[in-house]
Amino acid sequence: MAQKHLEPGTKMNLSPLGIALGAARTTAVVKGRQLEVVRIVLLAGKRMKEHHVPGEMTVHCLEGCIEFQTPQTLHVLEPGDFVHLEAAAPHALHALKDSSALVTIVIGSV
Repeated sequence: MAQKHLEPGTKMNLSPLGIALGAARTTAVVKGRQLEVVRIVLLAGKRMKEHHVPGEMTVHCLEGCIEFQTPQTLHVLEPGDFVHLEAAAPHALHALKDSSALVTIVIGSV
């Protein structure tokens, strides 16, 4: 069954998952023509190896603690921390604690 995305004009609560985090999975929130929003769930010790996306992107740590690495920098993201990357910038993530983050990706243009 295909995953249902948030319909335009509706709302969704994206608060930290708290005790439900350990059983949660990464989920796509919005998939539009120009924008993709995903709640990434990474449990302690898990990694997303270096990769890139074609468009600009942001990562907003909702809970936990995530190392966010680019070839130039290493940031430790804690709840509330936010980072922006230019299009096609390589990056990798490593969860230091059970974590979730909101990732927004520009996937097209008008």
